[in-house]
Amino acid sequence: MPEIRIVTEVAGRVCALPVAAGSSVNGGEDIAFVEAMKMEIPVASPVAGKLKAFLVQIDEVVAEGQVLAIVET
Repeated sequence: MPEIRIVTEVAGRVCALPVAAGSSVNGGEDIAFVEAMKMEIPVASPVAGKLKAFLVQIDEVVAEGQVLAIVET
């Protein structure tokens, strides 16, 4: 199964992970929220599949372009 890496477009702090690893996700579904400049920026899965793993935790500071999670299609 191909793996898709989901990256954040902003630097900030991971403030929510509303989907559990192992869950099925739809394309466009928000799988994480990154707080940047007092705003919560959603990070969506670009494809439908199974959320294989998160590579970050809540309250972790992330850089722009960092991989947050992996989805299997």
